[in-house]
Amino acid sequence: MKKLLLIQLLLLMGISLWADEVKSPNEQLSLSFELKDGVPTYQLSFMGKEVIKESRLGIELKDADDLMDGFELTAVEQSSFDETWQPVWGEWKEIRNHYNELFVSLTQKDSKRIVNLRFRLFDDGLGFRYEFPEQDNMTYFVIKEENTEFAMAGDHKAFWIAADYDTQEYDYTESKLSEIRGLMSTAVTGNASQTPFTEPGVQTALMMKSDDGLYINLHEAALYEYSCMHLALDDKNMVFTSHLTPDARGDKGYMQAPCMSPWRTVIVSNDAADILMSNITLNLNEPCAYEDVSWIEPVKYIGVWWEMITGKGSWSYTDLPSVKLGVTDYSKTEPNGTHSANNEKVKRYIDFAAEHGFDAVLVEGWNEGWEDWFGKSKDYVFDFVTPYPDFDVEMLRDYAKSKGVRIMMHHETSGSVRNYERHMDKAYQFMADNNYNSVKSGYVGDILPRGEHHYGQWMVNHYQYAVEKAAEYKVMVNAHEAVRPTGLCRTYPNLIGNESARGTEYEAFGGNNVNHTTILPFTRLIGGPMDYTPGIFEPDVSQYNPNNGSKVRTTIARQLALYVTMYSPLQMAADLPETYAKHMDAFQFIKDVAIDWDDTKVLEAEPGDYITFARKEKGSSSWFVGRTNDDQERTSKIKFDFLEPGKKYVATIYADAKDAHWETNPKAYQINKYVVTSKSKLSQYCAPGGGYAISVVEVKEKKDIRGIKRL
Repeated sequence: MKKLLLIQLLLLMGISLWADEVKSPNEQLSLSFELKDGVPTYQLSFMGKEVIKESRLGIELKDADDLMDGFELTAVEQSSFDETWQPVWGEWKEIRNHYNELFVSLTQKDSKRIVNLRFRLFDDGLGFRYEFPEQDNMTYFVIKEENTEFAMAGDHKAFWIAADYDTQEYDYTESKLSEIRGLMSTAVTGNASQTPFTEPGVQTALMMKSDDGLYINLHEAALYEYSCMHLALDDKNMVFTSHLTPDARGDKGYMQAPCMSPWRTVIVSNDAADILMSNITLNLNEPCAYEDVSWIEPVKYIGVWWEMITGKGSWSYTDLPSVKLGVTDYSKTEPNGTHSANNEKVKRYIDFAAEHGFDAVLVEGWNEGWEDWFGKSKDYVFDFVTPYPDFDVEMLRDYAKSKGVRIMMHHETSGSVRNYERHMDKAYQFMADNNYNSVKSGYVGDILPRGEHHYGQWMVNHYQYAVEKAAEYKVMVNAHEAVRPTGLCRTYPNLIGNESARGTEYEAFGGNNVNHTTILPFTRLIGGPMDYTPGIFEPDVSQYNPNNGSKVRTTIARQLALYVTMYSPLQMAADLPETYAKHMDAFQFIKDVAIDWDDTKVLEAEPGDYITFARKEKGSSSWFVGRTNDDQERTSKIKFDFLEPGKKYVATIYADAKDAHWETNPKAYQINKYVVTSKSKLSQYCAPGGGYAISVVEVKEKKDIRGIKRL
């Protein structure tokens, strides 16, 4: 009471004051909030170093006075929270959620409107959001723009992709913040969309490194009923300001109190590994919304997919659009002979999956209408239940079930969202009737209705609707071309994967930068797992399609490593079965590697250069290690001190050969076995574009290690 009376007295005297200061549980991070001339501001420091300089907070409204200034402080509360929770699936068996909280209630002096600010300070960073309680003076309002600032303390090195309302499928650019303006035009070359910003603008999660060695990551958590945030850069003052994705009319959000914004997050450390180990994004989301999660489980799958991506096969059954043929009965059309989703081929994939222990087979191009879509009929819509004549749903369902394998559904919406919503119940029921429990959905192309964007509030609401509707039918969702993840998989764990970034498919469209997979875990994966589709063993795409000269910029050893470094409970062996048959010794790692974990360690990390992860298989004593390397040859040096002391293990190392190189000799690998303990150390060569993968299995009997050298 005395503290609040003092605050009120100082406010009446017109004095600017710190409403409060809060430290992280380990006291290394410090957050300060100040109401400065009626404008809310905050600062963040780490071990005495500035991370976020004084930055303003506020919301601009449409057709109403802004929520930017004129505020009075009406309440301040501090609290602490500490819990441990268990994810349905994830990188850890248990996750600690420990933070100190500062809650600030503000009232606009003239309008009497109330805005609350909630700050949560963790040992590894900060989350904060706007909250609009139920009140008489503000019920419905339209956001013109959110003006949250992140004032950086220097001209940091950044790993960024250009702001874009419809795609994240860019290669990352590494540059100083001051250099972003000059590089923006080249950063979007060759992509479907162009940045809507005339000034420098980037997407989150944004990874940075300061000159004095701080690693800083900006993102958002719990994006729900709100518009996706971009960051506009004032490159003279090094200040980022939030920029929300607009709708077709240019509005940024339609709100009804009580409501709140997503959390804005700042992860910071002097060790890059801490960024990768942070659980802030998950912890800022609500607990699981489902009582029964028994139907949600990680999936390792293969698929009729890569051959279409490379151009070896096709999604469509015929070559000419049916609208030109004047028919709707595809059995009366002439098949093109390249349709990939046919009964014979799908059965071969099912056989391969069953033989090697895979859970599912993805089949794209199974349903009618692909030739219409590829035939430039931009308004064409699918019905998600009608197969082509050469895809026998019931026969393949029963055949897969007899082999202990499921088929994974594919729903390409062609961006026609209302059409998908109209068909959704019928499509999910079709899945339930035919033993499908997971779906890969796609949103390729411009969103219909016209003018809406992939990352606007309207589409954010749709993606959420699709996940919650799928749960009614016990269906897991892997959404491609959707908004980037923000940790909602904690609340809705049937959201088992997303694309939302430039994945392996671009290796068949000209290639990804060689260092791409050394950046994605610091950026895209901060929000949740990615369906990156690794496992390409034939880097020369022309071997599948002579007219496609692309090369996958990787070695085989690094493709194996990605199953560990690119975390996902949904992992695909993306290449063709006949290609894997040529390298069954290396394929063994894909068969063995787990997709759900009890523990995770980061052994080495530097964004843009290299990452080495070690993960412990859920419910097992086995560990798996993966190292992804950039375009420079390097030597990785790790310790096995994550192993249980006093026990012996067999480490099978799948590594680059000495003459391996992503461009000139990508298939050169070697496999060696060693006996290791918690005291063992490894010095391992990594080729340009290479890496290594290791399976570490506990020794049960002495005979299991006869003839194997000790490391």
